[in-house]
Amino acid sequence: MEAQQPERRRRLAELLRAIRTERDVTQVALAARLGVPQSVVSKYESGARQIGFLEVEAVCKALGVSLQTFVRRWQTPE
Repeated sequence: MEAQQPERRRRLAELLRAIRTERDVTQVALAARLGVPQSVVSKYESGARQIGFLEVEAVCKALGVSLQTFVRRWQTPE
C-alpha cells in the first residue's frame, strides 16, 4: 500500500486540478473562496501538500461539486 501512495497523490492532484479547470476557476479564485493563499491550492494540485478529507470537502463546496461526484470520479480513473 505504501508503494501506491505517490501514485494516489498524483491522481488526487490531477483530479483536483481537472475539476477546478472544468469549472473555469483559477487557483487565485479558488484560494479566495477557501480563505487560503494561492500557494496552498498550487501545492494541492502539484501533490506537494497532502489534503485531508475536510479540505477536499471545502474544495468541492467552493467549486460547486458534490462529494459524491468527486468520489465517483476518484473511483473511476480517466
